[in-house]
Amino acid sequence: EYLEVPVATQSYRYSCSVDDKEIEMGLFGEPPKGYVPGLGRGAAGFTTRSDIGSGAGPAGAASASAASGAASAAAGSGTGSRSAEIRAARMQMKAMQQQQGVGVGGAANGGVGGSQAPPDDDDEADAIYASIDERMGGRGSKRKRGDDGGTAASDGGSSATSGKIGDQFRELKDKLADVTEDEWAAIPDVGDYSLKHKQNRREDVFTPLTDTLLADRSKANSDPTSGTAALAGNAQVMDAADGTATTTVAAAGGHQSVRLSGLAEARGTVLGMSLDKMSDSVSGQTVVDPKGYLTSLSSVKVASEAEIGDINKARLLLKSVRDTNPKHGPGWIAAARVEEAAGKTHQARRLIQEGCESCPDSEDVWLEAARLHPQEVAKTILAAAVRHIPNSVKIFLRAADLENNDSAKKAVLRKGLEANPTSVTLWKAAIELEDADDARILLGVAVEKVPHSVEMWLALARLETHENARKVLNQARKALPADRSIWIAAAKLEEGQGTGDVVEKIVDKAVRSLAKHEAVVSRAQWLKDAENAEASGAPLTAAAIVKHTIGMGVDPEDRLRTWADDAAGAKERGAVSTARAILAHALSAFPSKRSLWTQAVELERTHGTKQSLDEVLAAASERLPRVEIFWLVRAKERWMAGNVEGAREVLTEAFAANPDSEAVWLAAAKLEWETGEAERARVLLRRARDRAPSARVYMKSALLERENRNFSDALVLIEEGLSKYPDFAKLYMMGGQICSEDLSQDKAHLERARKFYQRGLQSCPNNVILWIQASRLEERAGEFDSSLRSGVTKARSLLELSRLKNPKNPELWVEAIRLERRAGNDKLAITLMARALQECPSSGLLLAENITTAPRVEQKSKSADAIKKCPDDPRVIAAVASLFASERKLEKARKWFERAVVLDPDVGDSWAKYYLFETGTGSSGKKEKIKERCIAAEPKHGELWCSVMKEMTNRRKSVGEGLELVANKIQQQQELLN
Repeated sequence: EYLEVPVATQSYRYSCSVDDKEIEMGLFGEPPKGYVPGLGRGAAGFTTRSDIGSGAGPAGAASASAASGAASAAAGSGTGSRSAEIRAARMQMKAMQQQQGVGVGGAANGGVGGSQAPPDDDDEADAIYASIDERMGGRGSKRKRGDDGGTAASDGGSSATSGKIGDQFRELKDKLADVTEDEWAAIPDVGDYSLKHKQNRREDVFTPLTDTLLADRSKANSDPTSGTAALAGNAQVMDAADGTATTTVAAAGGHQSVRLSGLAEARGTVLGMSLDKMSDSVSGQTVVDPKGYLTSLSSVKVASEAEIGDINKARLLLKSVRDTNPKHGPGWIAAARVEEAAGKTHQARRLIQEGCESCPDSEDVWLEAARLHPQEVAKTILAAAVRHIPNSVKIFLRAADLENNDSAKKAVLRKGLEANPTSVTLWKAAIELEDADDARILLGVAVEKVPHSVEMWLALARLETHENARKVLNQARKALPADRSIWIAAAKLEEGQGTGDVVEKIVDKAVRSLAKHEAVVSRAQWLKDAENAEASGAPLTAAAIVKHTIGMGVDPEDRLRTWADDAAGAKERGAVSTARAILAHALSAFPSKRSLWTQAVELERTHGTKQSLDEVLAAASERLPRVEIFWLVRAKERWMAGNVEGAREVLTEAFAANPDSEAVWLAAAKLEWETGEAERARVLLRRARDRAPSARVYMKSALLERENRNFSDALVLIEEGLSKYPDFAKLYMMGGQICSEDLSQDKAHLERARKFYQRGLQSCPNNVILWIQASRLEERAGEFDSSLRSGVTKARSLLELSRLKNPKNPELWVEAIRLERRAGNDKLAITLMARALQECPSSGLLLAENITTAPRVEQKSKSADAIKKCPDDPRVIAAVASLFASERKLEKARKWFERAVVLDPDVGDSWAKYYLFETGTGSSGKKEKIKERCIAAEPKHGELWCSVMKEMTNRRKSVGEGLELVANKIQQQQELLN
């Protein structure tokens, strides 16, 4: 049948046949009462004939009234609610059925359509829909009363059925015209969430009680453990007073009521009783810590659903493995461990027991069974395992571990040795439990049973006396002629007895014997054995091994390089004796190689004694007499040790070998100079000027006279030296300093100092220090002659001229900037700094000066830029560290100071700043540690360091004293800036 029903603004034609409906009912069953297809998605606008049934009633008046009712309902459905539209469709369908009934059989002749009365279900449904419409209409009228003034619809008193909610969705209904058939069919069906089913489910909802309410109820219970009876209850009733549940328990004497609110206290009481049972009998002491026990309970892991699923899969898989191959031991072990991981220890034990029955020859299964069971049961299991597998060493070792006393362990191990007399592992375990005498007896038996075990032979030799140990090792060599460990042990034995000459013979014989028996031992293995021998306290054995094996497999042309690398590697690994032996052998082959002697001297300097160092230096000087450094280092070492006469003897020998050596003459003069023998130093320098004249000799001669305040003699020596060496800038600088600093400040001395600098600049125009000294003299010109004005202008012109002759020189730029700042021209200094950074953008000196002199707000940005340009410059790093120190960021400052001194330990300024920082913020221990490190580094460079240490009053100062002087000067500069 076909039916056309208006839905929104479109008309749809639907078809449904009785046969199709019956098929659908056969597939899905009888639909529930009141079910309307498509109602949830708004598509319910009709009902089919199968939903209503056959037509009934007289054809005339019934059909007319139905038609008129359908028409009126259809007229009202345009503005009514969805239920009104559905009811109109029902009435229209009923009218059509009545008409069809008249046509088929007729009401008068008792046809099929007219012989049945109209069903009562439709009337009941109409009444329900009418009540719903009336209720919804009443809600709408109440909601709109304030807006409409309480007026109702004027359509014949049908205000109850004129729903306002539908009007709110009218626009959405209009948009349904754009929905295609595919989109309409794709709308999913929704479940039944009607109010009826929600009300039915409320009967099973329980509200949890609060802890306060439970506590109040527990106070009313006289017996705190009464809650435990609730565990056996079989019925619950609700207390009308407060809603708490009670459980009725049928007892022998009648009816008992137990309240569940006492479960909380009962649980605490049971837990306390359990902890008390596990406590010791001694009062106040307990085996189980209650707090720790509760903590462990809270840490128990609860398996998730995914883990449980994985365990179940593993069970099925392993069950298949066991069923397929029941003799496969790992399958039983894996199944037991899966159960153990799941917390089912009993099931795991049952499975592993079945595995022991199925795989009696698998020692792993027996060991797993022993692990899963308690100690006593495990002993029984291992006893059964021994009966099945008497040759299993692991089972005997595990059985011995389960025993609590040594006697029982010994008994088990001896049983194992009876069954396995050739097991080295069992022999070791048994010997470890014995004392020295019994162990020696057991080892005597062990080497007979297991003659191939080197460890047994060596252990027996260690326990025997010297004579017996020799015999044991001889027997071991016969049993194992191709094992080098026995030979090395024999060499160590002789070294321990003080017979060093025998050690070398044993090692030599070992090398030849192993070669005879075709034992392949590489050179690297021999060197490793030498290092091990040294580590065990046998340096002679190590040296003997090196001597006889260092040349194995090395080409003649590669010997020098290979041996030098071997010595360096042994030194890095801490094998000093091995490295010393390698160098000794290399020097015997190459006695005239300076690099090898230098490496040997450095080794003795860092790891040797003073005597060993002197011996190596003496040998180096003897082999290489024309190499001055070894003579000088030997003389200095003796001088530093306080042996001045010994140092003089060394220098005398050096003079004999090198009569024209400038370095030897200057070293001899310095020795006498530093020891207070100025006259002897003067004589030596005079001889040096005659025998080995040089610019440095003249400079040292003038310096000696200057220090002794013989300024006129010093100037004479300077003039003499300049006449022979006019290109030596230090002589010009020394002459200018004597005239400007040491002599009286007058106009004559000023002019003489200017002449020295002018001559120097003409002869050495590229010497930056000379330009700086000349500009500083001009800046101080007013101190010599009061009639002269400030010499800043002339100093500035000198620096500009120096920059023209020496472009891109950061030292000259820094001096010019500092000159302007001393003169108060800060703006000009800033301009010069900008020009300097353009010309020398990657100069660490300029960047550090820029950080130090910049305003406070700009220092961080300038520091970041400097670090990007010069990340490894110690001056930049020290400037950034000083910035952190000024901001009281102590840890950062310490870190950056440490980085600065590590980058270049020869810069004394970094050490002085670090020392000053620790003086003000750190402990005395840290300060002294930095001082010690600075003394060890012996810095020679640094702007402030050189200016302080080269002052005549500080020439005799040590490094530690100079560190304090430079730190004090830095502190004074910081105070002036602040």
